[in-house]
Amino acid sequence: MRHIDAAEARVLKAGFLDRLIERLDRLDPQSVQTHFLRLAQEKGLLDAIFQSIQEGVIVVDGAGRIAYANRAAEQYLGFEREAVTGKPIPRFLRGIAWDRILSLDEQEWSKLVRHEIEVTYPERRFLSFYVVPLFAEGSSEKGLVIMLRDVTRDREHEASALESERLQAVRLLAAGVAHEIGNPLNALTIHLQLLDREIQKLPEGERGKLTDLVRIARDEIARLDLIVTQFLRALRPSRPHLAPTRLDAVIQETLTLLKQDIEDRRIEVSVETPSGLPRVRVDRDQIKQAFFNIAKNALQAMPDGGALQITLMVTDRYVGAAFRDTGPGIAPDDFGRIFEPYFTTKSQGSGLGLMIVQRIVQDHGGRLDVRSDPGAGTTFTVWLPLFERRVRLLKASERTDAAEKEESVS
Repeated sequence: MRHIDAAEARVLKAGFLDRLIERLDRLDPQSVQTHFLRLAQEKGLLDAIFQSIQEGVIVVDGAGRIAYANRAAEQYLGFEREAVTGKPIPRFLRGIAWDRILSLDEQEWSKLVRHEIEVTYPERRFLSFYVVPLFAEGSSEKGLVIMLRDVTRDREHEASALESERLQAVRLLAAGVAHEIGNPLNALTIHLQLLDREIQKLPEGERGKLTDLVRIARDEIARLDLIVTQFLRALRPSRPHLAPTRLDAVIQETLTLLKQDIEDRRIEVSVETPSGLPRVRVDRDQIKQAFFNIAKNALQAMPDGGALQITLMVTDRYVGAAFRDTGPGIAPDDFGRIFEPYFTTKSQGSGLGLMIVQRIVQDHGGRLDVRSDPGAGTTFTVWLPLFERRVRLLKASERTDAAEKEESVS
């Protein structure tokens, strides 16, 4: 006979055993066996149902101890029900006034309507839960049934929708910003050119200081123009024009553009390329822009020298380009914000470079991975879909479709 645990024993109170024995006295042995088999089957069916549902179910007795938990609750809260039976529920669901809830305090019950909590173990989740009072018929003992539902995906969708709305609002401002800032910049540039012509008419001894002032003004205008250009590139995505391209060639073109900056900062650059590197279908200019932004960030992270290691690699689905620097790394508090528009830790940064990189990679069907070790450097890895792989998958799909059509005809 199966051993009855403490939770089940508490149910058999308030005269239940007496009534059961009285009824058993009237039954013959065969009827007793039939009744027990039926009870066992019903209990097994109910347990199977509770174990199969996606919502977590926890039964708590009047003292706040766990009497039952299904498999979903184990998964959400990271415990094994055999190990937690009889343990207090506040140990697993913190920050809730369980003493008031167990006393059926109406105010506390009202606070739990659509209540959500965040748990971090065994993994980060958002859980929505509600509590139902439980009374055993014919017994004065109280208890609770706690229902848990994982709403993590819902929260992620909401966050994604809010982010899309925010970006859309910024995009609507892009045209106005380009018009309001771009036109005055063009006018300033033209007038500085006219001023420079007038300066050249002055005696040579009087030109020096004025020429320097005009040059500084031109440099600042060029910087503002670059900020506006990056702003528009980030917010007005253009459809990539795909063509078979070798990424190692794009890497070399990028490093050529950065040659002077590399030399000025005394950076050692190495490039590792596997033999037989396949081509990928990309927009060459856009991918060069992405590589340029990543490499530029790496160089700026090493103002007093360092090393930039670029490694190209191939998997069965992607061609990857990893950029690893030996800079100070990204601070943990900043790591989650590096792709936000206008977020930058540099005194003269626009905060749009990595946002542009992320958009370009996403438009190419790829992904961007970031790993940073504070004090040891940062690695940005761009993964782009392998064109040859996609062709093989397409042909395999076409063969499968043809085979299915042939079988349907036959």
